[in-house]
Amino acid sequence: MNKTSSAQHRASAQAYQLYVELEWVRPKVWRRFLVPVTIELPRLHTTLLFGTGWQGGHIHEFVFGHDNYGRIEPGLDLPDEVMDEERVSLREALGARKTFVYDYGDNWRHKVKVEKIVTLDTPISRGVCIGGENACPPEDVGGAPGYEEFLAALADSNDPEHDSLKEWIGGSFDPAAFDVAEVNQRLAPEEY
Repeated sequence: MNKTSSAQHRASAQAYQLYVELEWVRPKVWRRFLVPVTIELPRLHTTLLFGTGWQGGHIHEFVFGHDNYGRIEPGLDLPDEVMDEERVSLREALGARKTFVYDYGDNWRHKVKVEKIVTLDTPISRGVCIGGENACPPEDVGGAPGYEEFLAALADSNDPEHDSLKEWIGGSFDPAAFDVAEVNQRLAPEEY
């Protein structure tokens, strides 16, 4: 394991308790996580991504106060002010307002609030979900407005889009679905 990944995965008995809420979405989608105070932004990204319910594959960005962080690599079309998130810890990046942006096209914005620092009986090296509510919207549904239209069409069997959206989503979709054990299973692989 290289130096970066060993620091990034270092277990800690102290954890940030984070409250994460998807902005502009009804019903409200939120999660509460414990993450080690040693967590670096790439690992935090993965915690928020899988913990919320996204599949991945889209550009992301952290906005902490006036600082923006993201994954910098050739071919990614990021705004000029975005700094490389590699080797930056959440502790180093904390600012006044914390936002996690996923998928520039759909513009999924997540408010991230550090509620408190807690001391744990057992150290953790990854994020753990301790609560939440409602299902994550489907990928590529068109952001918050598209999600609202998607839910309305699914609820109305007379809507001209109803059948095609049911087929697109693979059957049924329950916007109220949430299972903390399932979220933690998604977060469980040591190398996520």
